Amino acid sequence: MIRRGLLFLWIAGCLVAAFLWAPLVPVLGETTRVLYFHIPAAWITVLALGWSMVHSVLYLKRRDIGHDHHAAASAELGIMFCVVATISGSMWAKAMWGSYWNWDPRETSIFFLLLIYAAYLALRSAVEGEERRARLSAVYSAAAFVAVPFLMFVVPRIYFSLHPDPIINPRGKVDMDPRIRVVFYAMLLGFTGLFFWLLSLRVRFARVERRRLEARPAS
Repeated sequence: MIRRGLLFLWIAGCLVAAFLWAPLVPVLGETTRVLYFHIPAAWITVLALGWSMVHSVLYLKRRDIGHDHHAAASAELGIMFCVVATISGSMWAKAMWGSYWNWDPRETSIFFLLLIYAAYLALRSAVEGEERRARLSAVYSAAAFVAVPFLMFVVPRIYFSLHPDPIINPRGKVDMDPRIRVVFYAMLLGFTGLFFWLLSLRVRFARVERRRLEARPAS
């Protein structure tokens, strides 16, 4: 309870600082504040899908259903944060390019990423039998993650992109006002804490649901 309260206070403090303390970037204007949601959400997307892949591999190695719970929960959260990154990115697109969606390489790659992991969730819901579902899902998750770094980091840099880079420039160097940098990294930390808290809740729920199903009398 205390850690949860501290987490919410941390994120709330970051939000206050983002709106009242950190300056705006001239090129981005008021949409600068989208930075504090868009990039952290994209970071958590990669972290969550990587966590899912690691636990999928561990499940295939150890056959411990707990790893399947972590893999499934991480994938669900990864999709959720990916949607947040997509929506916040579209707000930037509207402000910079005049349209919420332009099929820019970054937008296209994140769209395909959503399709890949939506198929993962569809697979889990379609397969009956705990062990068979866990095994097939683990194989899919491990294979699907190969596309994550390619779609998130490689494709957007191979092709010309409209994506603005006044903060993290094409050379890959962080070029931020010190106050923006403080709030940005603080929000990254806050989003990471939020992810692991949500993950613990989802895994706990999966364990309770499994025990409930095991306790159900056979018909």
